[in-house]
Amino acid sequence: MKRQRENFMPLEFVGSIIRKKAAALALALITVVVVVEAPAFADPGFQRWIAQFKSVAGSSGISANTYDRAFAGVTSPDPEVLEKARNQPEFNAPVWQYFDNQVNEGAVAAGRQMARKWKSWLDRIERQFGVDRHILLAIWSVESNYGDILDNERIVRSVPRSLATLAYADKRRAKFARSQLIAALKILQTGDIDVGHLTGSWAGAMGHTQFIPTSYQAFAVDMDGDGRRDIWNSVPDALATAANLLRRSGWRTGETWGYEVTLPGGRKFPGGWMSLSKWNAIGVDRVGGRKFPRPSDSAELKVPDGRAGPAFLVLKNFAVLKRYNNADKYALAVGLLADQIAGRGGLERDWNRPFTPLDFAEKEELQKHLKVLGFYDGEIDGKIGSGSQAAIKAYQARVGLTQDGYPSKEVLSALRRR
Repeated sequence: MKRQRENFMPLEFVGSIIRKKAAALALALITVVVVVEAPAFADPGFQRWIAQFKSVAGSSGISANTYDRAFAGVTSPDPEVLEKARNQPEFNAPVWQYFDNQVNEGAVAAGRQMARKWKSWLDRIERQFGVDRHILLAIWSVESNYGDILDNERIVRSVPRSLATLAYADKRRAKFARSQLIAALKILQTGDIDVGHLTGSWAGAMGHTQFIPTSYQAFAVDMDGDGRRDIWNSVPDALATAANLLRRSGWRTGETWGYEVTLPGGRKFPGGWMSLSKWNAIGVDRVGGRKFPRPSDSAELKVPDGRAGPAFLVLKNFAVLKRYNNADKYALAVGLLADQIAGRGGLERDWNRPFTPLDFAEKEELQKHLKVLGFYDGEIDGKIGSGSQAAIKAYQARVGLTQDGYPSKEVLSALRRR
């Protein structure tokens, strides 16, 4: 009788077991479906490319183990990499938008905070490499928002996958991507970083200061002395690596990148480089009536927003900054932001915008309003990119405003009144 009681199971308990087994069976069936369907999302051509490129990597000294680690689980190209390759902000954004996003109150305040936080390391880096700390801070801001983007899964991606995507699917960048991929695999093989942290931008630019792999190989520095050149996790290594690139590219210690100038009306100006004194002689003056400290320095005139916007005479260090990113707007943004972090003031002549602009805090407020209304799902960062512009246009369409996408006082006022 006792044995019969031990074997007895209440009906509710039996039902529970049946339900659990049914759930387990359903999960198993789902798992089978997932396993069966997963390859449908893979790209057989891309997988063949990875398999074939393994011998190329091997001939460059990459071990099979390193290669397999780099591409474990990679079965398809990264579609966002190809989208970003078609849309680079330095070349596509309006002048005012690019500079507003890079040189603003938030970037300046954060730069000054970082200058205090990393002062002892900046002192050492400045002594060793001779590069102005404010330039390094500005590069850090423009490249990774002082490292914030390294935690943003929307931006940071696997370097091997990104470069393999470009090599496989972007004919214009295929040669570049192949060479960068070999360099990235060599970085992985040296042990400076593990495969899980070998991350970067869509084009393979890595770490706090966004070095492409070949530049990393040429200029990376172990500033903190831990035996690894870790530009992903060590701020001293990243800033020293940037300083090393600039120094070896010809940076002139103690000199600036350029000056804002005023242009006399009604005349054309020569292209190319000539001395500041010669520019002065034909009516190009430094803003505020100030003198050029070294009139013999050679300079070139830049008017990125036309005669209606600010004008600049740029010097040798401007050309050195373009070794980082070969775009005038990039070098200007770094130089202007560095000056403001150092407390040397902003522009005397503003960019020629087709609307009444907002300050940085107002742009953040604009994004918050748009998010609450369901028009915007991006970061609240005060930077007006394609996502913010699309949200503004959608809101303007809803309320009957001109659909220009501008982050204007008029749009913010309408949002505040809603």
